Amino acid sequence: MCGRFALFSPLKRLANRVGASTPENMLKPRYNVAPGTWIAAIHQPSEEAPPIVEEMWWGYRPKWAKGSGNQPINARVETVATNAYFRSAFAKHRCLIPADGWYEWIKNSKPKQPHFICRKDREPLFFAGIFSERDDGSLSCAIVTEPGRGSAAEVHDRMPLILDDDSLEHWLAPDITDRETIKQMVQHIDADLIEHWPVSTAVNKPAEGQGDELINPA
Repeated sequence: MCGRFALFSPLKRLANRVGASTPENMLKPRYNVAPGTWIAAIHQPSEEAPPIVEEMWWGYRPKWAKGSGNQPINARVETVATNAYFRSAFAKHRCLIPADGWYEWIKNSKPKQPHFICRKDREPLFFAGIFSERDDGSLSCAIVTEPGRGSAAEVHDRMPLILDDDSLEHWLAPDITDRETIKQMVQHIDADLIEHWPVSTAVNKPAEGQGDELINPA
């Protein structure tokens, strides 16, 4: 799964990778992004329009659920295209969630031991996401996950679906709606690019003012 991540690279630079503009009020670094908060996401409103960065609520609930549906933070890549709760968003409302890395916890560790997982070269990541309009008109999203690969599997059996650079525009493209076409055009990054290390258990409790000390090796 992916239940916590960090985004501290300049968002404007990341958005430029896909030609998206960035609101000034979304430039603050965040080292402990938790579910149930507003996060930066990139989506393309139409074929004619360029991608944009918008705040989305991390906890997916489509408008038709009328405020009573679950708010999952993740959607499994194995079923996101066929699950009734997600399939419309997978076909028509895909987004990118930029990050510098994410946190996972070693199972059965006491206290729970978090690890920070990122690229070896420290380049930012683009998580595949899906989104939907909520009943109040705002947008909500979920991060797509896949089975753990490479060193990430040493920490957890699931990980975010991280797209390679050639897949970003295809994932955003609103005119690509066929499941098989999407699968053929979108690829994840090489697992050998990923590494991890243990970090402070302060990650376990998100709080205002947390900074880069969270990702220092413990």
